[in-house]
Amino acid sequence: MTAVAPVTEPRALAITVPEYARRRAVTRREYRLFLLATALVAVPIVDDNFVQTEPGTSAGDHLASGLVPLAVLGLVAAIYPRLRAGVRAATSLMLGALSFAVGVPGAYFILDGTAQGDHYTALLAFVGAAIFLTLGPVILWRARRRGGSRRRRYLLRASSVAIAVVAIPLAFVLLIFPIAMPYVYVHTGKSTQIPELGVGQIPARVVTSDGLELEAAYVRSRNGAAVIVFAGATRTDEALMLVRHGYGALLLVPRGQGRSEGDIVRWAGDRDLLAGAEYLDNRPDVEDGRIGAMGFSIGGEILLETAAKSSAIDAVVSEGAGERVGEVKASGPIRLLTDPAMAVMTGAATVFGNTGPQPPIVDRIGLISPRAVFLVYADPGIGGEDYRQPLYYAAAGEPKRIWKVPGSKHTGGLEAQPEAYERRVVGFFDGALLGHR
Repeated sequence: MTAVAPVTEPRALAITVPEYARRRAVTRREYRLFLLATALVAVPIVDDNFVQTEPGTSAGDHLASGLVPLAVLGLVAAIYPRLRAGVRAATSLMLGALSFAVGVPGAYFILDGTAQGDHYTALLAFVGAAIFLTLGPVILWRARRRGGSRRRRYLLRASSVAIAVVAIPLAFVLLIFPIAMPYVYVHTGKSTQIPELGVGQIPARVVTSDGLELEAAYVRSRNGAAVIVFAGATRTDEALMLVRHGYGALLLVPRGQGRSEGDIVRWAGDRDLLAGAEYLDNRPDVEDGRIGAMGFSIGGEILLETAAKSSAIDAVVSEGAGERVGEVKASGPIRLLTDPAMAVMTGAATVFGNTGPQPPIVDRIGLISPRAVFLVYADPGIGGEDYRQPLYYAAAGEPKRIWKVPGSKHTGGLEAQPEAYERRVVGFFDGALLGHR
């Protein structure tokens, strides 16, 4: 009689019923934890965008910043059980890093002492981030290969480590940082209020074209000219400098900061400056054609774009304007990383800020001419101002000036060179607004 060879069950199926049940139980626990972390991150997103909105805004102003992240979280939660262990681990780790960014604004304003309701719920994202970041390594540990020779197991683990060494930095450069940075960027900002200057300032009612009331204070002009100081709550020394020389000074706090209504924005602040110019235009102590503006850092970037699109401002001093979010341009092989990273960053800033990017400053600054522009910067400063400023100057039309302030930190020209700063800036406004040469 012919012997029949025993049937060997495939290894993949050779799992005892208790072992199969144990693996299924681990998967259920893992998924429940994943859903819990997802919910903890979703709560502050809903609260920030649709429940406790900023004064002057409504849920309808936050459709992109609210619905897009929620849709992404929902999609990932739906497909998560179908993913392989390595992909689940990578997904958890990436969501953990991004969730941490969601919690940062809450911590920022709590430490600043100005936290409100939605800032406290943002802290839930830290708990969600901790769960995500714990799940990733646990999944990898449970999924590690236990069969085969010791040499094979060690080779597989070594190759996994090598892949992680490459993949983690790439994920950070191409996805995590380009998404997390814009989120923090549009959710944090100065919360200081305009102090009493002791020079007869009066409250100023400045209302933007989209109906937001901005915190502002005004010191009357004695020479028929006035200057917007943007952002006014932190640039009081520059305002007092102008007042000493007879200029009116409108200290203007951008939307979403201090007591100004609205969301913090980085690309739509031109409406704030135009509202300030309209306020000055209606002042009896300010003559036609004698409205100037000073902008600092991001405010300087916004000021250049505002002056390029409107003739409401007759003379511009921009200090510390650098690269805007998503605007970095590199050359050579590094572009293979920077170009996609900047594209992601621009998209993220568009979503979280609910507004699209402005054109590059270098393409717009020429439109300010024949109105005068004065570019002031530090070296090295921050945000690329040391090399962007000469590019802006080359693209600007006449009349124009540029000054690299010796020993200055970012937007610290007056502090570093007080006498030279006052002489140059006041002299610029005297020539541009009063006709003095």
